[in-house]
Amino acid sequence: MTINLVMFASVLSKSTSMINVHEALLSELEKYFTINLVDYKDIDKLSDDDFKLLFIASGGVERLVVQHFESLSHPVALLTDGLQNSLAASLEISAWFRSKGMRCEILHGDFSHIVQRIHFLYNNFRAKRMLAGQRVGVIGTPSSWLIASDVDYLLAKRRWGIDFIEIPLERVYDKFCTISNQEVDASCAAFVSQAMAFREASAEEVHKAMRLYRAIKQVCEEEQLNAISLSCFNLIEQTKTTGCLALSLLNDEGIIAGCEGDLQSLFTLMIVKAIIGESGFMANPSMIKEEKKEVVFGHCTIGLKQTERFIIRNHFETQSGVAIQGLMPTGDVTILRCGNESLDEFYVSTGNLVENTNYINMCRTQVRVKLDTPVKYFLKNPLGNHHILINGNWEAPFKDFLLANKCKRVE
Repeated sequence: MTINLVMFASVLSKSTSMINVHEALLSELEKYFTINLVDYKDIDKLSDDDFKLLFIASGGVERLVVQHFESLSHPVALLTDGLQNSLAASLEISAWFRSKGMRCEILHGDFSHIVQRIHFLYNNFRAKRMLAGQRVGVIGTPSSWLIASDVDYLLAKRRWGIDFIEIPLERVYDKFCTISNQEVDASCAAFVSQAMAFREASAEEVHKAMRLYRAIKQVCEEEQLNAISLSCFNLIEQTKTTGCLALSLLNDEGIIAGCEGDLQSLFTLMIVKAIIGESGFMANPSMIKEEKKEVVFGHCTIGLKQTERFIIRNHFETQSGVAIQGLMPTGDVTILRCGNESLDEFYVSTGNLVENTNYINMCRTQVRVKLDTPVKYFLKNPLGNHHILINGNWEAPFKDFLLANKCKRVE
C-alpha cells in the first residue's frame, strides 16, 4: 500500500531539514506503508488513481494549500505531528475547507489511531475510484409501485461517476428467443444438482429461467456492464418466466444485479461490493415487531454464494417461473439502504439473523433479524422499500465511507 505524502512546508524551510524534523513520524509510517514524499509543487504529477494525504510539515502553509485546492483529493486528510506549528496550520486549513462545505480530517495524536484511519481512508478512496466509471444497465423501466426509488442520472454521475445505460427489454427478449433448451442443459443440471430440494418449479421452467439468464448475460457482455437493474415483472409478460435465477447467478459471478428496476437499492449493492467485496441480499421488510426490534426480510432471489443451502421454488407473486429459497447463516448482519434521487442519504444498522422463516404468504427467501437499533426508522422515516442485508458487522466502514462522501444518515 503506497501513500503519497504531499508535503507542504514553509518557503522559509528546507525540505531536507523538514524531513529530519519529522523523522519519528515518517519512520513509524514506513513500518506499515510504502511512503512516497512529494513536494506540493509536484502534486500535478500524481494521477487521480494515486492515494494522497497532505503532510502539513510546518506553519505558514495555509495559503499554499488553498492555492493548490483544485489538485487535491476530496475529502481532504491532513497529516501532522504538531512540530514546527504544523498542527496550528492544520486547524486553520481544516476550518477553511469546512467553511466551503467540504469534509476535512486531521490525522494527529496516537499513532495506532493514525494508522487505522489511514487504512479507512485508503479503503474509502479505493471504493470511490472503483465506483467511478461503472456502467449500470437499466433494463426496462422501474416497477410502477417503486414511486420513491428513482435516481437522477446526472446528479448520480456528478456525485459518484456512475454511467446509466438504458436498455429496452426487447433486446433481452430477442436473445432469449434464440437460445435453445439444449444450450442450457448442462447449466440446468448443475444448478439442480446443488439444490437441497426441488419443489413447485418444473424442469421446463428451469430451462426457461436459465435461457433468460444467458440472454441477460450476453447483453451485459456486449455493453460491458458492471451492474444491471432488471424490470423483472414486465419481463415475465414477454418471456413467461421470472428473472430470479438470472439475478442470483449474475450476482454470484460479480455482475451486480437488482430487482424491479430499483436503482437506489442497486446502488446500495454497488457500495457493498466496492467497500467489502461482497454481495448483498436485496429484500423487502415484510413483517415488523417494534417492541422486539425484529424485522422479517424476504425476496424471491438471492445469490447462491450467500446461502448455506437453497431450495428451488416458484415465484411467490405469480406462482410461476423459478425462485430461490435460500437458507442464510445465522449470526451478525448489517442492513444498509442508500436513498434519494442524488444518492446522498443512507440508513445502516447492525443486527442478528436469528432464523430462516418459512411463511407461506411471503417471498421465498425469508430471514428474521433482531436489530441492534430501534425499528421505528422503518415505520416513520424509511428511505424506501428494499433494503440490503449483508452477512457480518460492517456498519463502521459503510458509515465512514458514506459520511466522508457527504451523505446524510437517516435514523
